[in-house]
This record gives sequence, C-alpha cells and structure tokens, in this order.
Amino acid sequence: MVDEEDGASGSIRRPWSLAKSIVLRQLVGLAFCALMALVAWPFGWLPDLSFVAAMTSMFAAEPAGELYRARPPGPPRRRAAAAGLLTLTAVALLVAATAERAFSVVADHSLGVPAGFLLGTPVGAAVFCWLVNRGERPPTRD
Repeated sequence: MVDEEDGASGSIRRPWSLAKSIVLRQLVGLAFCALMALVAWPFGWLPDLSFVAAMTSMFAAEPAGELYRARPPGPPRRRAAAAGLLTLTAVALLVAATAERAFSVVADHSLGVPAGFLLGTPVGAAVFCWLVNRGERPPTRD
C-alpha cells in the first residue's frame, strides 16, 4: 500500500487525499475572494467570476504542482499531466453545459464555466495523481 505522504518531500500520493486538499484550498480561496468583494463592494468594484474561479483553482492546485515537480521528467509525467488537464476540461465543460441547460439563472449570469472549472480542478488533479503514481510501480512478471 502506498503511504499517504512521501516522507522526504511531503507530497501527497493518494488521489483522493490530493482532491480533498484541493477542495479545502478552493474553499479558503473562495472565502478570501468573498472577503475581498465585501471590502471592495462599497467602492463600486466587484470581481469577475471567471477571474475568481481561475485564481482560486491556481491557488488550490499547488499540491498537484508539487507532485509534478517531485517526479523525474519523462513521458509518464507528461502523459499524466495531459490526462489531468483533459479530465479537468471535460468535467468543466460537462458541468457548464449541464448547469446552463438546467438553470436559466446560471445561463443569464454566465456562471456555468466558473462552476465547472471549480468542480473540475479536484477531479483532474486526482486523475493526474493516480496516473503519475501508477507509473512508479515496478513491472510485474506474468
């Protein structure tokens, strides 16, 4: 069984631990953006929701970046990163299309893409973590 954290670098090695860490970081980032909006609202400034989603996801994806940097460069790391980004994009577009189709308020205010991006980030990071750690296993004899 793989340990939850690597002893030397402290990087998270289980996909769902990584996803949980990213969700918690996203909640902290969203709380920070909400406080910024409350402070700036009396002065007439409200942040763009796409900007908030992008900044929150970039802040939250730090554990995945650490895991990426901890692995040696090569095709398994690149394939895992590509699969994670494709998963993030697929989930984001699926959530955006579903939300805008089901709820007219979401479509009126263009909230589908930011919501999809926020929901897709932990899923994409979990796929990346799973694939990058799967490439580490020694080959077995059949």
